[in-house]
Amino acid sequence: MDFEDTELYRDITDAAHDTPTWVQHTVETWTEAGILLFAVLCAAAWWRARRETTRVFAIAALAPLATAVAYVCSELLKSGFTEERPCRAVAGAAPSIAACPPSGDWSFPSNHATIAGAAAVALALVRRAVIRLTAPLALLMAFSRVFVGVHYPHDVAAGLALGAVVAFAVIRLCTGPATRVAEAMRASSAPAARWLTGPGPAPVPSYATHRRG
Repeated sequence: MDFEDTELYRDITDAAHDTPTWVQHTVETWTEAGILLFAVLCAAAWWRARRETTRVFAIAALAPLATAVAYVCSELLKSGFTEERPCRAVAGAAPSIAACPPSGDWSFPSNHATIAGAAAVALALVRRAVIRLTAPLALLMAFSRVFVGVHYPHDVAAGLALGAVVAFAVIRLCTGPATRVAEAMRASSAPAARWLTGPGPAPVPSYATHRRG
């Protein structure tokens, strides 16, 4: 499979080797730590959504699931395309900054970019304004995979698109059922269920309702 971006890969990895060592180390750390950051953001979205409407809570609870489904789709595609990593396949390229994954750990699409794209979209569906944070983080994650030499540009572009589409589809299809489950849990007498879903939005005082009327 040839997407004709080998030269772009060489240009990026050559430029990466011209950057200061601290930049290389920072990007290499980010390319893995970024996944943890998205996990923290998903946890924060769930915690905050415990005081939101049941529908918003359901979407927040679905965000990790949607990201996981996107990851599984990425793995299935990898097994079908079996594209070799550029750090092993591109002749004359600069050595990868990160360790080149072993043979059999295929390149297309990028799992990291898929996870980032899925989490970015899922979190934005919980609260739209968050896209101003999650979109740049996802793009930075995708670029970092090329910068450290372990993916082609087309790998990360496909990963971002795959993650975004899968996350949107999963949340769109599952919000209704998840909302009904969350409603049942919030109405439950079980302390654990009520803690997981939270109390929901604070009730509007009766005097406020009367004044608006």
